[in-house]
Amino acid sequence: MEKELAQRPASCIKIVIFGPESTGKTTLSEDLASYFNAPMVKEFMREYLQEKWDREKRVCEPEDILPIARGQMKAENRLSREAGELLICDTDLLELKVYSEAYYQGWCEPQVLKHALNNHYDLYFLTYIDVPWIPDDLRDKPHDREGMFQRFKNALDRHQKPYFILKGNREERLESAVKKIDQLLK
Repeated sequence: MEKELAQRPASCIKIVIFGPESTGKTTLSEDLASYFNAPMVKEFMREYLQEKWDREKRVCEPEDILPIARGQMKAENRLSREAGELLICDTDLLELKVYSEAYYQGWCEPQVLKHALNNHYDLYFLTYIDVPWIPDDLRDKPHDREGMFQRFKNALDRHQKPYFILKGNREERLESAVKKIDQLLK
């Protein structure tokens, strides 16, 4: 089972779009994948939890953490083999760790924690909370946006992950992200 969470070696540059709910991560991921004509690893957690909600009207529970992590890494490892020089990841296991600890009183599945810290990415784009919060079936923290942003930033700082904070509207974020990625590709 632990092998399912391990990141396989890849020769591409890996970028993670990272941050709290409703901060434009998926939009930015799609925009970057389109701009660079690069594959994009979708956020498996959203897909998994939306299906659960539609089926059972239940939200994420601790027993969902491992299946979510497995699904995320399966998609990432598959796409990293197919990627050219760049892979865009709309989340990673570190994001799952932050959410798990926020919702389950500091708990994170030990295997997820291990791989969240060991997996390597070239750059994280931390999306700021300066865009409108949009409700949906899964989002539930409109009044703790600053607190959640700090949790994500603290995780990157604590684990010494390379990151850049993206602020502004869609076009401004894309322009800033493209400049940073272009620097990595040179």
